[in-house]
Amino acid sequence: MCGIAGFFDKGRNGQTCGVGRILLNMLNGLACRGPDSAGVAIFASDGDDRTILRIKMGDGDHGSALGEKLTRFLETNYAGRFDFSAQCNSARVAIAGAAGAHDIADTIEALDDAIEVVSQGQSLEIVKQVGSPAHLEEAYHVSTLTGTHGIGHTRLSTESKVDLSHSQPFGSHRLPDFAIVHNGHITNYHRLRRVYEQRHIRFYTENDSEVVAIYLADRMTNGSTLEQSLRSMQRDLDGSFSCLVATAGEFGFVKDPFALKPLLWTETEDFVALANEEVAIRFALPGDCEVREAQAGEVRVWQR
Repeated sequence: MCGIAGFFDKGRNGQTCGVGRILLNMLNGLACRGPDSAGVAIFASDGDDRTILRIKMGDGDHGSALGEKLTRFLETNYAGRFDFSAQCNSARVAIAGAAGAHDIADTIEALDDAIEVVSQGQSLEIVKQVGSPAHLEEAYHVSTLTGTHGIGHTRLSTESKVDLSHSQPFGSHRLPDFAIVHNGHITNYHRLRRVYEQRHIRFYTENDSEVVAIYLADRMTNGSTLEQSLRSMQRDLDGSFSCLVATAGEFGFVKDPFALKPLLWTETEDFVALANEEVAIRFALPGDCEVREAQAGEVRVWQR
């Protein structure tokens, strides 16, 4: 029942756009599909060499103590090279230099079991929160965020707990600047999870959508293109799915071979927009653009 949305600016004017405002409006149009949590993944390429991390600082009242622990670590290892800010029980860290985001994320998570790196990369930032899109806006001022493209999700929990970790979008700890949102159920989730756990790939949740992110990131890390990975997903993942995927330079979707979950999209000379209800597109974007239904087994990828 979850709501998914995506927006891709084709960049004809060479500038970033108000993608946060657009995604928030789309999620507001989908809010009735998922009151449990909401989140967005926004990509903003500004050309510098920072590694940006969005970090969950535990649950409950431990955020302040964990923030102090994280700050001490940053001052010891990246003095004069980092920016740190905290919102709710989350932190945003930007570290100058071309260090590997994966290694930084693993080192930061080793500081405390309650610390979780939600996203990492040079252009990606994921923010998500328990509650409605309105709560997400109140916590993170999503409407002020700019970028080139992004995806969003509003969740109705059907199989796992409601907290920030189980919310979407999901990033990847193996592939920086990568995010997915998914509506549906992966019925061979437990078998796939056992396969990945035997390879010592860590799962952070019991949400079956997490295996989509792990599967796609694994394929792409091993040399497949995004389009090839999405087509392989139709063969290897059972169940119902409409899934949006974004990287720093690409944006695409896949729909399951039986068209069990809805997905609609529109494309103009300036942008591409997708959602699983037409009202979300109409709610967020002006004009009378043509909206079409993605077909069974359809895959599309756009590149910047």
